[in-house]
Amino acid sequence: MPPPTPRQLISSGSPFEAQIGYSRAVRQDPWVFVSGTTGFDYATMTIADGVEAQAEQCLKNIAAALQQAGATMADAVRVVYVLPDADDFPLCWPVLQRWFGEVRPAAMMISAGLADPRMRIEIEVTALKRGG
Repeated sequence: MPPPTPRQLISSGSPFEAQIGYSRAVRQDPWVFVSGTTGFDYATMTIADGVEAQAEQCLKNIAAALQQAGATMADAVRVVYVLPDADDFPLCWPVLQRWFGEVRPAAMMISAGLADPRMRIEIEVTALKRGG
């Protein structure tokens, strides 16, 4: 039996990771687990007002984490959406369709409060690297 691959911790550079004690993503081949990701632009530490713009930024952040792990959005097998206001979810569908329309991972939406009242959506992804 081959030895297990080393675990890779992936950071976005967000100060929240060190403050709370988590990684943006963890790669344990062939799996990549991306933590719940909000719509913060980590370069500027700003967040847009609209849920659609936040969903788009969430997915950009997730795609960047997956890329660092050697995976892509096409490797997503599971996605969990968390929104404080369930009525906002349909507004996100066009964004989600652009990112996951061909991938069609298993998915779930939960309505729950988030850590910061500016946050309108948080997305978590599990990926299985193809060929891994």
